[in-house]
Amino acid sequence: MIEYLIGVDGGGTGTRVRLARTNGEELAQASAGPSGLSHGIANAWTTILAAVGEACAVADIGSPPLSSMAIGLGLAGVHNKDWAAQFVAADPGFAALVLDTDGFSTLMGAHGGAPGAIVAIGTGSVGEAMLRDGTKVEVGGWGFPAGDEASGAWMGLRALNHIEQVLDGRVEGGAFAREVIEACGGNRDAVQIWLGRANQTAYASLARFVVQHGASDQTARAILEHAGREVASIAEALDPSHTLPLALCGGLGEVLLDWLPPATRARCLPPQGDSARGALYMIEGHLKKKEVR
Repeated sequence: MIEYLIGVDGGGTGTRVRLARTNGEELAQASAGPSGLSHGIANAWTTILAAVGEACAVADIGSPPLSSMAIGLGLAGVHNKDWAAQFVAADPGFAALVLDTDGFSTLMGAHGGAPGAIVAIGTGSVGEAMLRDGTKVEVGGWGFPAGDEASGAWMGLRALNHIEQVLDGRVEGGAFAREVIEACGGNRDAVQIWLGRANQTAYASLARFVVQHGASDQTARAILEHAGREVASIAEALDPSHTLPLALCGGLGEVLLDWLPPATRARCLPPQGDSARGALYMIEGHLKKKEVR
């Protein structure tokens, strides 16, 4: 018998979990490290189970068997169908499981499960919409470094390119460049080592310098303005008619509101809930469909 519902938002930087009863009463939240599938299937499950365990501890419900829990997951990396299949096959024993992208769970959370559009901007980026007839639309989400425009990793890659030019003497650098260089080791040799080890999460960690210096540094400002145009382009492709409510979500969503073209910014509404809440909507809907059948 299912007693608890779990909603999981798993990305390249961190994992957030919501624990609820089947009547919708939310009991606890918890967080853990990255569980995006690019970090490995085993790592994803280990991280998710640790966060679920922490949520159970916060709710003071002991350690319920997984067979008493149904789990909805919005994970980065689900676009890779091989990874998604491997993840589902490794299910450690939940009573029910529904899996989709972290973009779709963010969409569900932002509009309370109703039709709408979102651009989710965090470590990566993706645009998602659910039309009024239930059709799903996705724009972007191609992954770093080929896609993920406007994301933290995308910004970090451009910040890294800037400091390469500064270290070469090709362009002048200010406080923005100095802080990024220091974060990557402090000198050319250290930056080369950093580059050899860097993944999407590492690049995304540099986005904070772009944001911090956007008002004072021409290069950082140009990156943010470019990011705003990319978000507008994704939003336009999702809903050319401008009839759906639009929300910017993710860790960089609120930051980038100020850098959007005015027409796009005017369309934006605050998200109603987060991606983990959206994952709860997903598993609730999945269980209701099973009941109907």
